[in-house]
Amino acid sequence: MNLRQPLLDLLANYFPTPSEEIIFKKDIISFVQEHSDCFERTLAVGHITASAWLLNKNKTHALLMHHTKLDKWFQLGGHCDGDPDVLAVAIKEAQEESGIMGIAPLSKEIFDIDVHLIPANKREAEHYHYDIRFLLQVTSNEDIVQNNESKELRWVGKDRNELPTEERSVTRMFDKWLALH
Repeated sequence: MNLRQPLLDLLANYFPTPSEEIIFKKDIISFVQEHSDCFERTLAVGHITASAWLLNKNKTHALLMHHTKLDKWFQLGGHCDGDPDVLAVAIKEAQEESGIMGIAPLSKEIFDIDVHLIPANKREAEHYHYDIRFLLQVTSNEDIVQNNESKELRWVGKDRNELPTEERSVTRMFDKWLALH
């Protein structure tokens, strides 16, 4: 069985409108088709990652993290580490990075995609993350618990002035969230 096919099917059913995402879709499909080990962090040129635009129970706030290593604000997410189920990875990463176990998808379809260069660090050379993002929601009454991957976790409301970043990959998801209602 081709472990890449479910991701390729998800991408085939994703129809982005922002021009950069149209390019990202082509790039991700090519990357996945070319690399049977695309879900492995050991693939030095890059790898598939999975992220979450995580909403609170009332869908009024989204959770962002100030990433410790990159010193920037991002959505929750991380490496697949060999797991081809990108939705399951997005949920697991959101749970690990927020401390909240009660998380479920609002949709099993892709919410956003992004391709970005990760700068070199002590352990690895610069490489690309081919990020598949899902819209998730907290389903429990748990408090967030910060771990060592973040300097801070913050719920942001639907006011653009609350966003602690102007990173296009984050503002694009914010705009999509606003357009949902």
